[in-house]
Amino acid sequence: MEQTLVILKPSAIARGLVGEILTRIERKGFIITGMKMMQLDEQILREHYAHLVDRPFFPGIVKSMTATPVIVMALKGVEAVEVFRKMTGVTNGRKAEPGTLRGDFCMSGQANIVHASDSVENAQIELRRFFKPGEILDYTPENLEFLYADDER
Repeated sequence: MEQTLVILKPSAIARGLVGEILTRIERKGFIITGMKMMQLDEQILREHYAHLVDRPFFPGIVKSMTATPVIVMALKGVEAVEVFRKMTGVTNGRKAEPGTLRGDFCMSGQANIVHASDSVENAQIELRRFFKPGEILDYTPENLEFLYADDER
């Protein structure tokens, strides 16, 4: 099974959306294998958003992503990266489809409540960036047979 990184951004924390988002993650059937709250700083944001550091809007990203602590999660599941990206919706909440997290809970392109890894390779890099060894557990719930058919696991 794949793992993916999810960040509940300050816009989700400040608006009290953590419970709603966690409920949807669990109801979908993702296995939460790691979760913690942390305060991001410019150094980790420069690494995480290296492809955007030279863009004129990068200072706004730093300001919004350091406004409150965030919650980082490691999720496990079959095709976890693709499934969670679909669940997240497009970057701009005004353009995200209803039924997605951004489509249902946000109106912004930047204050868009959640980060989702965009590939399996980037998920592995991002998980190492935000979690120390031993913070992600190899947890498999007892109800796995009710999440996937035998040939999907």
